[in-house]
Amino acid sequence: MSHKRRRATIFTAAAASVVAGVALVPNWSAGASTVDQPTVDKQTKATFQRLADAVFTGRTDALVASDKQQYRGRKSLSNRFHGDVRLSKSLTRNENTAVSQLRDRKKRLASLGEQYSGGKTSVTLGKTRVNGDRATAEVTETTTLTYAEAKGKEPKTTGFQAHHRLSFAADGNGNWRLTEVRDTDDGVAVNQPTAPTVPEPTTATDDNPPEATRSATTRNPAANPKNLTSGTYNYKAMADYATKYWSNYNPDYPNFNGTGAGGDCTNFVSQALKAGGWKHEPGYTYDFHKWFGNADIQSDSFVGVNEFSWFALSSKRVTGLANVYQMDVGDVLQVDFDKDGSKDHTMIVTSRVNGVPYLTYHSTNTYNRSVASVLASYPNAAYYAYRT
Repeated sequence: MSHKRRRATIFTAAAASVVAGVALVPNWSAGASTVDQPTVDKQTKATFQRLADAVFTGRTDALVASDKQQYRGRKSLSNRFHGDVRLSKSLTRNENTAVSQLRDRKKRLASLGEQYSGGKTSVTLGKTRVNGDRATAEVTETTTLTYAEAKGKEPKTTGFQAHHRLSFAADGNGNWRLTEVRDTDDGVAVNQPTAPTVPEPTTATDDNPPEATRSATTRNPAANPKNLTSGTYNYKAMADYATKYWSNYNPDYPNFNGTGAGGDCTNFVSQALKAGGWKHEPGYTYDFHKWFGNADIQSDSFVGVNEFSWFALSSKRVTGLANVYQMDVGDVLQVDFDKDGSKDHTMIVTSRVNGVPYLTYHSTNTYNRSVASVLASYPNAAYYAYRT
C-alpha cells in the first residue's frame, strides 16, 4: 500500500455495544478461584473465534441495516457465549465509537446514492499463542456486502478478506479479556472504522518527479470516454487479472503484506497493468524512470505508491483525470489519506456501470468496491485518478 513499502495500521476497536459483556468459554474449572497459568484449550479457541465473528459482524451490520432494523430478529450475540471471559471495558467503549463512525459512513454512502441491502461476515481462526497470562490469536475475516437494487450489469456484491491479531490478557482469576484488535494487512477495509495511519512522506532521490493533479469527487462530471478497444493495451486482461488474484495471490510475485513490508496494493496493480500489456523498463530499482517486477526483483516504481505515480506520469503511460467518476476499466486511483502530499494507496478499476467505477485492490484484499464507498469512507482524503 504505502510508499517505500512501509506501513503500520492499528485500530483498537474490539467490541460493539451489542457484544458488551459477551463472555468466552473458559478452559479451566468453573469452580476454581485462581489460576496460576491459564491455558487455551480447543474449546476456548473456538470461543475466541466466535467472539471475533461477533465483533466484525457488528461492524458489518452498522453498514447494512437501518438503526431500527439493525438487530431486529437477530439472536443476541451475548447468548452465544458462556463463562467469565469477556471483552475489556475500554475496548467495549472503543467499539461503540467505531460502530457509530460506521453508521455515519453508511449515511454518507446513502447521500452518494449507494446502500447495502445485506452483509455476511465469517471468521476463521489461525495460530493461537499463549505466554503466561497473555494470549494472541490470528484470525481471517471474510465479509461480503450486497449492493441494494443492483440492476443489469452492476456488480451484485463487494467483499474483502482481512487479517487481524487479537490480544487477550488473563486476570488473577484466570479470566481472559480481549485487549486489542490489530489489522495485520496494512489495509483499507470497507468496515475499517478510521482512516489508516500513514508514514512520513516519500521524497525522490534524483531529479524532480512529476506532480499528479488532484481529481474532483463530484458525481456526474463531464464525459471523458475511454477507448477500450484501441489495441494498445488490453484493459479486459487487466480487469480479469485483478479479479482472478484479488484474494488468491499470484505465486509468480512476492507478497508485500505484513508488518514492515509496506502493503501489496501497488505491486498488485502493477501486475494487472503488466498483464494488460505494460512493458518492463529495465534499470536501477531506485530510478523512478524505470518499471519492472517479477519473482526476484522489483523496481520501486513497481511496488511503491508515489514511485508508481512518478513513473507513470513521466513515461506518459497515464494522464490525470479531472474527476474520479471519469475512470473506466484499467484506470488507476490513488489516495492520500492525510493530504500531506504523499500518496498512500493504489487501486485499479475492474468495471464501470451506470457511471460508477468499481475498484479492486490488495491491502486489504477487496473486489468490486464502488468509488462512492471509498469516498464515503475517506471524505477528507485527496484523490488522484489516472487514465491508462
